[in-house]
Amino acid sequence: GLHQHYVKLHKNEKTRESIKLIGKLQFNQFVIFVKSVSRSTALFKSLAERGFPAIEIHHEIPKEKRLARYKEFQEFETHILVATNLFGLGIDIERANIVLNYDMPEDTDTYLHRVARAGRLGTKGLAITYVANESDAAILNEIQSRFAVKITEMPDEIDADTQVTFIDIESRFTGP
Repeated sequence: GLHQHYVKLHKNEKTRESIKLIGKLQFNQFVIFVKSVSRSTALFKSLAERGFPAIEIHHEIPKEKRLARYKEFQEFETHILVATNLFGLGIDIERANIVLNYDMPEDTDTYLHRVARAGRLGTKGLAITYVANESDAAILNEIQSRFAVKITEMPDEIDADTQVTFIDIESRFTGP
């Protein structure tokens, strides 16, 4: 099943919190959705600077390159993907067990398309959504109402039972 949580924070804390989550959560693949190309590039660079190899996919990258990056992620050569909504529709990544809404989706359909990437094929998944303002909170409430789900505040510790069986990818990171 899919476990859904939110994290309340200021917008200037999102990158730091994302790096903290990547460092603390065990995952097979981690997908981070952002709302713009500039946001994607900034987060991608921040991750790389801290030794977390990632790829980014957005509409300003030529289609052939996007497809090559998607294939790289799908074939498990990379474990962290930063993407805009362009990536959210119709893309299947069965090993992604964590989806992070770095930026709140603009509507409930977009939320569904994003989080449906986590916990596929009977595995367990985790969806985390950042709530940075009243507008984000209103959309979160709409999501809970429309899909009849309770999205709870992110606990300090995530029970291993809420995540899939992991591979040890920490040793692959060349962190600081």
